[in-house]
Amino acid sequence: MFHLKLILTALQGLRQNLLRSLLATLGVIIGVGAVVAAVSILEGAQRDILDRFESLGADQVIVFNGSERRRHRVAQVNSLLPEDAKQIERENEDLIIATAPQFQGGGQIKYRERNDVATVLGTTEAYATINSYSVEDGRFITRQDVAGNSMVCVLGYKIAQKLFGALPALGKNVKINGKSFIIVGVMEERGTLGFMEVDNQVIIPVSTAMGRMFGQRYLTMMVAQCVDARRLPACVERVKKTLRGAHRIRAGDGDDFTVFTQEQFKQQFAQIAMIFAVVLYSIAGISIVVGTIGIMNIMLVSVTERTREIGVRIACGARRFDILKQFLIEAGIISLLGGTLGVLCGWAIANFLSEFTQVLETFTPPIIIVVSMIMAAVVGIISGIYPAIHAARLDPVQALRFE
Repeated sequence: MFHLKLILTALQGLRQNLLRSLLATLGVIIGVGAVVAAVSILEGAQRDILDRFESLGADQVIVFNGSERRRHRVAQVNSLLPEDAKQIERENEDLIIATAPQFQGGGQIKYRERNDVATVLGTTEAYATINSYSVEDGRFITRQDVAGNSMVCVLGYKIAQKLFGALPALGKNVKINGKSFIIVGVMEERGTLGFMEVDNQVIIPVSTAMGRMFGQRYLTMMVAQCVDARRLPACVERVKKTLRGAHRIRAGDGDDFTVFTQEQFKQQFAQIAMIFAVVLYSIAGISIVVGTIGIMNIMLVSVTERTREIGVRIACGARRFDILKQFLIEAGIISLLGGTLGVLCGWAIANFLSEFTQVLETFTPPIIIVVSMIMAAVVGIISGIYPAIHAARLDPVQALRFE
């Protein structure tokens, strides 16, 4: 009952100085809100990116142009040829099921008065098999299409919907960058495949893309599928050996290509995520420190303004420990109120960013709400200790004389 009276007295004191109390909570609101928003954004981004990595498949070996050292330079070293993919398959039949060369470019696809911008992917029949990506209507690119530089295309799900709606797309002629293609298939709705929005892409034979469409010699990348994910390390070494031989790289010289696996992507992302986490948490930590100082200052002002009240309470029999507890409770209520509002603001900001950008994924783990409230309580205790001690040590005689 006594502690309940202390809490009611503390609430009455805060209500009498409502504006000052709200200003004191502002620092905690900003600090806790920053923590919740930062964690929500970071956690959502991690989940989204890891899901994209998972979609690549644990049995895939991905090869890019240029070595890791060279890829960070301005000049891009192109080295991958369509023949490299064939040689990898030919020399490693015991380890590799299939290899899909890929060339990516941009293009405008048009059907009558409708048109849209899409990613143009040049590849082979192995692409759909390696990625378990199925055709919903019609067929996929065939080996004969690649060999004959055929002007055929397969539409991603969203592109087909934008151009044709509910009408059939098979057999229709569309123009991609002004060149006429016959639609032979429409893919299933898939969303993302790695970091590619595959529903918004148009797939054509790799030979057509590189020769008749873009006039390029080198691939963007290639993907090889290993027979077993457990044999992936051996598969990586064999791919490197084959490419070094095909590119006539001498012993001791660096590779002119880079090989990645799903696990390597995850490791690199974990390092990048750690850097972002340190930066975001540091900013949130500074906000918390500012909030702590703000509450302490407000409480010190409150002690000064209520010096006479403190003197009267001590003269009426209140113990110094009671005064200490009252001001600690006031600081705790301020910080918990700020923590609650901060959690709501942080969650609202994260969801607003997710809705507004339509790209950023956010996720607020329940544990962060608990941690934020505990953190707010700790801030209240820390920021209220000195003002509470100062109030409890006031001389009652001097306090009663205070004007």
